[in-house]
This record gives sequence, C-alpha cells and structure tokens, in this order.
Amino acid sequence: MSATIGASLGASLVQVALVLIGGPVLVGWMAKVRARAEGRVGAPTTQVLRDVAKLLTKERMRAHTSSAFLALAPVVVLAATVVAVAITPLVSTAPVLGSSADILVVVYLVLTGSVVMALAGLDAGTAFGGMGSSRAVTIGALAEPALLVGVVALAIQAGSTNLPQIIARTLSHPTWVAGPTRLLALAALLIVVIAETGRMPVDNPSTHLELTMIHEAMVLEYAGPDLALVSLAAAARLSLLTGLVATLFVPWGIDTRATALGVVIGAVSLVGKVAVVGTGIAVMEAHSAKLRLFRVPELLAGGFVLSVLAVITGLVSR
Repeated sequence: MSATIGASLGASLVQVALVLIGGPVLVGWMAKVRARAEGRVGAPTTQVLRDVAKLLTKERMRAHTSSAFLALAPVVVLAATVVAVAITPLVSTAPVLGSSADILVVVYLVLTGSVVMALAGLDAGTAFGGMGSSRAVTIGALAEPALLVGVVALAIQAGSTNLPQIIARTLSHPTWVAGPTRLLALAALLIVVIAETGRMPVDNPSTHLELTMIHEAMVLEYAGPDLALVSLAAAARLSLLTGLVATLFVPWGIDTRATALGVVIGAVSLVGKVAVVGTGIAVMEAHSAKLRLFRVPELLAGGFVLSVLAVITGLVSR
C-alpha cells in the first residue's frame, strides 16, 4: 500500500513540476511559433519563465483602494490550479486522490480561478478592471455550458465521470477516439479551452489596447510577485487544459502501472502531445483575427451545439 501511495505521490509531483515549469515554456513556445508563422524572429521560448523569475524580485505594489482580496486572489488561483494538476491523470492514471478525480471536480477547480480573477479585477474599482471582469464573466457564462455538456458526453461514453476510468476505458476501446462522440466533444472542448485561456480569436494575449483587453485588463493592478503568480497561474492553466484535452483524446503513452519508468515515459509523452496542441493553436492564431466581442457568443454557441451533438451520439451508440 505504501509503495502505491508513494508512486501516486511521485506521479502527482512530476505533473505539478511539469505544469509549473512547462506552462511558461509552453506560452513562450506558442509565441515563438506564432512569430515564425508571421515572419518574425520572436522572443526566446523561455522568455515568460524569465519574466516570472524577474517579477519575483520586484517590489509588490497595490492600489490603495483595493482590499485584501486583491492580494489573496493570485495565491487562490495558483493553488486551485495546482490542486487540479495534482489530481488530474496527465502523466499517470494513478495520481494522488485518483479515485476522487472526478472530471467535474477538475472543471470547477479551473473555473474557481476564473471567478476569483474576475472578482480581483473588480476589487480596485478601476474602469479597465471592471471592463475586463465583465467581459470575462460574459465569456465564461457562455463557455461553461459547452464545457459541462462536453465532459458529460465523455462520461456517458465511458460510463463514469472519473478521469482515470475514462482514460483506462479509452485505452481498452481505441476505436472510440475516431468515433463521432469523441470528435464532436474534442471540437467543442478545444473551443472552450481557447475561450477560457484567452487565446485568439476570443482574446489576444499580446495586446494592450483598452478596447480589446480581457485577461490583461483584469491584471493591470498587479505588479511584482503578485503579477508573477498571476502569470504563472495563467500559464499553468493553459498547460493543464491542453494536457487534459490531449490525454483524454490521445491517451497512449500515459503510465498505467505506477512505475518509475512509466512515469518518465508518461512525462515525455505529455510534453510531446502538449507541444503538438500548442503548435496547432499558435498556427491557427497566426492565420486568424480577433473576433469582435459581439461575435464571440456565436463561436461559443457553436461549441455548445457540438457538445450537445456529442451527447446525442453517445446516447445513441450505447
């Protein structure tokens, strides 16, 4: 029993380390790919990681009109993301509390970060913060139904909402991956991931124009270590969601025996799959324009329709 617990703890620690270190690298890699696709050289892939390290050495500054919530929000968002990473089967199907790793729990841990950041954007009482929070909540209210219905489609097909069981049953039924239920759910979840992580065409992560900012508007009041934690949490969240989508739909390579070699292979496999997904998103961003805010609901409505179709096909095929 102790060996099993040790293996689960080790797998979770590897996952957390990969996401916390690899998340900023993933953001830098996607920026590099986008720059190359646009004919630019771009910053090094480790630039975001360097920025986080540099911000940790800077002075912490907060608006005098803000409350303690503004200071607590970065810690809460990062903590919720780390807990979600620790229990999610990314490298191994036996992480810590894997028996309780319900897909809805992971979803709501991620959405907890979204709600906390929206409230933090309102805390200082600035116009930009309120605008960004309003837009983020609007997008979240439209994206969450598609996300929940999409994961229900996966749960219906696997007969369980437990993530390790969904992955295990996918491995035992490889034809599911090419089936209509998985393909429709994959398309819906990719749209949701793009919306929830503030990527193009929903949001432009590289813009600082006040009329187009969403995520950047909510974090304008942060500086120094607080901004470092917010940036790290956003990068970790992107890494978690892309890794979860890649693992759910292409589970091969994940460790299923809780061995040291299996964890290493699972880590390498996760890095490769996340890099492929990140490259695809970056290339798409280089060839697309940001949607007007009033057009975003149409995209998210399309994701919701795809998730509903995934549920219908899952019920029909049972």
